Amino acid sequence: MNRIEKTFAQLRRRREPALVPFIVAGDPTLEQTESLVLELEARGADLVELGVPFSDPAADGPANQRALERGLRAGASVDKILALVARLRSRSQIALVLFGYFNPVLRYGCARFCADAGRAGVDGLLIVDLPPEEAGELRRPARACGLDLIHLLAPTTPAARAARIVRMARGFLYYVSVAGVTGVRDKLPSELEPRVAALRRLTDLPIGVGFGISTPAQAAAVASFADAAVVGSAFSLLIERHGASAEALEAVGALAGQMKAAMRQARAGGPRQAQPPDDL
Repeated sequence: MNRIEKTFAQLRRRREPALVPFIVAGDPTLEQTESLVLELEARGADLVELGVPFSDPAADGPANQRALERGLRAGASVDKILALVARLRSRSQIALVLFGYFNPVLRYGCARFCADAGRAGVDGLLIVDLPPEEAGELRRPARACGLDLIHLLAPTTPAARAARIVRMARGFLYYVSVAGVTGVRDKLPSELEPRVAALRRLTDLPIGVGFGISTPAQAAAVASFADAAVVGSAFSLLIERHGASAEALEAVGALAGQMKAAMRQARAGGPRQAQPPDDL
């Protein structure tokens, strides 16, 4: 049982939802990223997604694009990010997922990347622009090295394809709440809850929801029916505002703590059972 599976198993026993913050490695510095991960864990984060900076982030909205640019300027290469994970492992056992795009992985070499990531202490990979049907080159070494290859599903994913994807998935499923890019949004789609309920008919894997969750109230709403809320742009904006300062740690930690508290309260009565739609 790796850290991701162990974390979700423990949370399920406690009837507790997972908070999964996303921050970009190297934003604004690699040293600050290390401190941010530890602060997020201390404030209630259950898993952390570390963004791997990339020059053409097609799935990311403006806030995360700027964060990725700051990471690139800070020199956050794959080698340096894996070294960061290895340093974190001497101080923390929180589950860590590398979130990024396929080009840096392909350039590094899939087998070498997985071997080095596994040795460093990475637990999972989420490659946004790699369709599950074309992921065999990465899936095989990932499994051999004990890494969960996490897949995305979206509101536009047809039912038959969703069924195929869940059979290939490991760790948890990442459901994209909107047909668009990451970013802060005023409200979540009304059909989100029944679509997550539909996914539950297909798999026993935990289901996390991301893209657009930016406030404690939104995180709580998702926690009432999903296993995890993934939050990125809201943290990227705080880091952008405060930079490499103690204020950044406090602001990011405070938001994480508020979100986790709201999520626990929302789940106190157990997850709701929504009526799933017919088209998933």
